[in-house]
Amino acid sequence: MAANNKTASVQAMFNAIAHRYDLLNHLLSFGIDIYWRRKAIAMLEPLKPKRILDIGTGTGDLAIAALRLNPQEIIGVDIAEEMLKLGDEKLQRLHLNGVVKLQAGNAEQLEFPNDSFDAVMVAFGVRNFENLERGLAEMFRVLRREGAALIIEFSSPGHSPFRQIYSFYFRKILPIIGGTISRHREAYRYLPRSVESFPDGDGFLEVLRNFGFRNPRQRRLTF
Repeated sequence: MAANNKTASVQAMFNAIAHRYDLLNHLLSFGIDIYWRRKAIAMLEPLKPKRILDIGTGTGDLAIAALRLNPQEIIGVDIAEEMLKLGDEKLQRLHLNGVVKLQAGNAEQLEFPNDSFDAVMVAFGVRNFENLERGLAEMFRVLRREGAALIIEFSSPGHSPFRQIYSFYFRKILPIIGGTISRHREAYRYLPRSVESFPDGDGFLEVLRNFGFRNPRQRRLTF
C-alpha cells in the first residue's frame, strides 16, 4: 500500500468491510474491545469533557461509550461513508442521534476551528493515518489547552509466552477468520502489518511529546 494512496485505500477497505465490522471487532477480540473502550472512557471522567471529537469513529462505538461522561455534544468523523451510514442507523435504533452526530471527515484535514474540543479520541485509527504527523498535529490544533487526547491502539505484548501466542493468532488465524467472514482478505492482512509498522509504547509517547502533548502516558490492557 503506497503512502500516497493510503487514505483512498483505507477508505475503500473500510467501506467494503463495514457490513461485518462490528461483528468482527467483537468476535476477533473475544469481546475485549468493549472492555478496552470502557476502560479508556473512564480515564476521561475527571476531565468532565462537554464537547468531544471522535476521529475515525467508524460505526460510532467509542462515541456511544463516551455518553457515560454526560457531554453536551459528541461529533464523530470518518472517511468511510458506509461505516457512517451504519453508525447513523445504530444511533437511530438506540435513540442517541441527538447528542452524537456523525459526519464525513478526514483526520488530517479537520474542518473545525482551533481549540474546539475538551477531548479528542481515536480508537484503532491513528495507524491508519496516511501522514501520522499531520493527523496528530490536527488533533492538537482542535484540542483546547486543558483538554485531553485519548488514543486506543494495538501493540505487541512484551512477555513470553503471550507474545508468541498473540503473534501467531494475529498473523495466521485472524486474517483467515476476518477475511472469510468479511469477504475481504486484504483488510485482515493489512491489520497485522499496520500494527507491526506502528511506533509502539515509549516510541509513540515520544512522538506525542514532539507535537506538544504534555505528559503523555500509556496504560497497557490485556497482558
